[in-house]
Amino acid sequence: MPTKIRLQRHGKKGKPYFHIVVADGRAPRDGRFIERIGSYNPISNPATIEIDSERATDWMMKGAQPTDTTRAILSYKGVLYRVHLNKGVAKGKLTQEQADAKFDLWMQEKSNKIDAKKASLASNKAKTLGSRLEKRQKEAEAMAAATAAASSSQASNDEEAAPAEEGEAPAEA
Repeated sequence: MPTKIRLQRHGKKGKPYFHIVVADGRAPRDGRFIERIGSYNPISNPATIEIDSERATDWMMKGAQPTDTTRAILSYKGVLYRVHLNKGVAKGKLTQEQADAKFDLWMQEKSNKIDAKKASLASNKAKTLGSRLEKRQKEAEAMAAATAAASSSQASNDEEAAPAEEGEAPAEA
């Protein structure tokens, strides 16, 4: 039975949400599966990925083949790197402690990159909101100035027109 690690779609139309499952390669996309090992939400920024890396590593070591998208997800979460290190341990190239140290270092660097991206997204959002606020304030000030100018010109026109309406002649100098 060839097993696949793939995505199982859930959610509304236009709002996908995926379960990461291990399934028989012959089963339909949203059909029977052997085990659910995680979830993936592509709508959030950055995408939310929750995965049981131990179970995913175990299935990969047993020979389960990920689809292209799940391969990218597993790579992003470090599962493929963990499998690579475990194969090195099995061959005797390095010890389990060395593999764990390499993986922990990689995960720390990865989490720093993710935190930096989240911080840059938050700062960009704050800058965008600040510039929008400044633009709207300038527009409001311009509108208020235009309204004030229009009302003052209307008042001066009313003052000039008032003596003529009453039948008085304007004073000549």
